[in-house]
Amino acid sequence: MFSLEIDSSDEGRDLLIAELWDLGSAGIIELGDTRVRAFFEADADHAALRARYPDAAIREEPDHDWVVEARELLAPMEVGRRFFLVPEWRSDPAPPGRFRITVNPGMAFGTGVHETTRLCLEALEEFVKPGMAVLDVGTGSGILANAARLLGASRVIACDIDEDAVRIACQGFVGSADAVRSASVDLVVANISPEVIIALAPELTRVQRPGGTLIASGFNASEVDQVKAALCDVLEVREKGEWAMVLR
Repeated sequence: MFSLEIDSSDEGRDLLIAELWDLGSAGIIELGDTRVRAFFEADADHAALRARYPDAAIREEPDHDWVVEARELLAPMEVGRRFFLVPEWRSDPAPPGRFRITVNPGMAFGTGVHETTRLCLEALEEFVKPGMAVLDVGTGSGILANAARLLGASRVIACDIDEDAVRIACQGFVGSADAVRSASVDLVVANISPEVIIALAPELTRVQRPGGTLIASGFNASEVDQVKAALCDVLEVREKGEWAMVLR
């Protein structure tokens, strides 16, 4: 077995981790906000990995069960007032008063670790009411759709343009907001890139019922003005670290 130690920007860390899992990593450890170590079996393609990450430090590893060790570093976490996120290989019960959500770290964006996911979960706690219809655009791992359902939404529509994400989430359809009927949902949540939010702005607002709520995140605080200009009538901006969310 060998490992790659790779530097990344803070905002690109989660995408890097997802990419490494996709390349067949046997386990990943976060060494800090901008550095990760990914473990690969000995028969992995060294040359291809070196070409893809030319600045990475590569080292041979002793014979340990790195998968188990990496997984042990991913502990359950409490998010907001209502949620308890648990990696799929753990059996920890939820504390009293919290909803338990199983997550598959690394397989699709949206594990609960990232600040934008936590911002969205906290907003869902506040705005989802029993009986609502909710649309989760770019569902990723499905965590936000599951959260809306647990909070009492009677109808939850999840979509993603990534077929693998839809398969992993075990719900929704392959596509985007343009396939959803106008004025058909009470709340839209989109934790995606700022470029996609800006491009989809007319669709995200079109599908909302009068008086509905839009929760949009997935972007850096420095990109808020661009998102606000595209969405218009933004009511509030919330931030966590360097990341932001807007409410409309």
